[in-house]
Amino acid sequence: MKSSQQPAPSTRLRLRLSPAAEKAVKSGHPWVFSESVRDQNREGRAGELAVIYSRDDKFLAVGLYDPASPLRVRIVHSGKPATLDAAWWQERLRLTLAKREGMFTAETNGYRCINGESDGWPGLVLDRYAGTLVLKLYSAAWLPRLEEVLEWLSAALKPDGIVLRLSRNITETAGRDFGLQEGIIRGDTEETVVFTENGLKFEAEVIHGQKTGFFLDQRENRRLVSHLSAGSNVLNAFSFSGGFSLYAANGGARRVTDLDISAHALAAGDRNFALNKTVRAIADCERQTVRADAFEWLASGPKASFDLVIVDPPSLAKREADRAGAITAYERLVVSALRRGRRGGVLVAASCSAHVSADEFFGAVERAALPWNTRRLWTSGHAPDHAVNFRE
Repeated sequence: MKSSQQPAPSTRLRLRLSPAAEKAVKSGHPWVFSESVRDQNREGRAGELAVIYSRDDKFLAVGLYDPASPLRVRIVHSGKPATLDAAWWQERLRLTLAKREGMFTAETNGYRCINGESDGWPGLVLDRYAGTLVLKLYSAAWLPRLEEVLEWLSAALKPDGIVLRLSRNITETAGRDFGLQEGIIRGDTEETVVFTENGLKFEAEVIHGQKTGFFLDQRENRRLVSHLSAGSNVLNAFSFSGGFSLYAANGGARRVTDLDISAHALAAGDRNFALNKTVRAIADCERQTVRADAFEWLASGPKASFDLVIVDPPSLAKREADRAGAITAYERLVVSALRRGRRGGVLVAASCSAHVSADEFFGAVERAALPWNTRRLWTSGHAPDHAVNFRE
C-alpha cells in the first residue's frame, strides 16, 4: 500500500463551528458539515484528528477530518478531553465487540461487528461471515489509518481473512493516493463465503456483492416470516438471493415464488436453496422464480394468488429530494402487493430508504391498506447488531 501523505503537521487542527452545529455536537450528533465550520487554524488532511472547541474556547469533541467531503468531520469522542492513541482505539474495539456477546447462538456466524457511527466508528462498517471479515469504508478519513485498523481487527478477532470494500465516493482516492482497491487485504478467503444464520446456510459474495455481500440487517424479519409461513403460498418480491423465501420454506411454506429483475440474484437464490436441500421442509417446498420488474409484475398480475406477500424493495430515496416520491411509490407498491394477497393473508413490507423515516413509511403502508380490512401484526426496527443512535 502506498501513501501520498506528508509528515504530520506539528500543530493540532483546531475548529470552531456555527452555533447550531455546536449545539448538535453537544447533543451527541456524530457529523459536522463543511458549511458549519466557522474557523480553523490551518488546512486539514484526510484522516487527521480535528479538535472542536466551543465559542468560549472549551473542548467539545474530536473527530476524523475529511477535506474532500461535505461531511467534514466525523466525531469519535466528545465530552472530556482524551488521548486517542492505539490503546484508546483498541479499548473502543473491545467495547464494541462486547456489545455483541451473547447476541447470537452457535447457529449464527454471520452478523455485524461494527455499525459505523452508532458504535463510535464513523464511516466504518465491519461484518463477519464465518471466518471472513468484510471491512467497508465510507469515508476517506480511514484510508491513512487502514493498516492500524487491520492490526487491531486481526488481533481481536483472529479471522481467516479480511476483505476490503470501498464506498464509491472514495474509490478513486483510495487507488490514486493509497494504492488500495477492493478485495482480499489480509489472510485468505474465497470470493463467495458460506455462513450460517439461525441454522440455515447462505452465500455471501464478499468481494463483488451488494453492501458487504449479504443483507444481514433483515435477519430478525426473516425469522418472523418463518413463523408466519406454515402451509402458505408465498411471494417474495425483490427477492435478491432468496433469504425470505428460504426462511418461509423452512417454516413450512408449501410454495415460494422469488421475483426479481436480476438473473444473478435469482441464481444466488438457487444456490442458497441447494445449500439447504438436506432440510426436510425446504426440500418439500415447491419453488419457482420469476425474472421481471417487480413493480410492473405486481401491478399487472392476477389478483388474490398468495397467502403471504413480501415486498422489500431497494432504496427508493437516494437523496432527500427523492423522499416525497419514495413515499408515494411505497403506497403504490403496497396497493399492488395487497391485490396479490388472498383474504386473510399477510403482507410484509420493508423499507431501507434512510431519507424516509419509519413513521413516514408505516404511514404510507397504512394509507395504502385503508380500503382493505387489515390490522397491523407487528412493526420492527433495526436488528440488534445494526442498532442506531442518530436520526440519519
